Amino acid sequence: MKILLIRSLWLSVFFAGALSASELPRSSSPEGAQVYIVSPVDGAVVNSPVDIVFGLKGMGVAPAGTDKANTGHHHLLVDGKMLPAMDKPMGGEVTHFGGGQTETSVELSSGVHTLQIILGDKNHIPHNPPVVSEKITITVK
Repeated sequence: MKILLIRSLWLSVFFAGALSASELPRSSSPEGAQVYIVSPVDGAVVNSPVDIVFGLKGMGVAPAGTDKANTGHHHLLVDGKMLPAMDKPMGGEVTHFGGGQTETSVELSSGVHTLQIILGDKNHIPHNPPVVSEKITITVK
């Protein structure tokens, strides 16, 4: 997984450096597309590491760099105060799952945390319109 994350981060840096944010095309998302967190559920009390399962409806999952309509890959925002910019590649505030992963295990400290998923296109840019999950709150024992 570390290799995939490094590859995804490298692709973000490459694309961001090769073109300015205004020059990167945004992929469209179909009407009704939804990304969500299957588990844990909102309000859950869990142990660390936290197993997180991503869900997607109305679109398909594809690795970063895949140029196929109505597909994308997941980006996880943990304890995010605000969403990243919706018109440029997502950076360090999110964890990239550029290999097309649909689940992960995350070490979190004891306490209350928020989780949110943002679907990114082949260039790690949120779709137009953005496909973003509801923010859920969990408590780690």
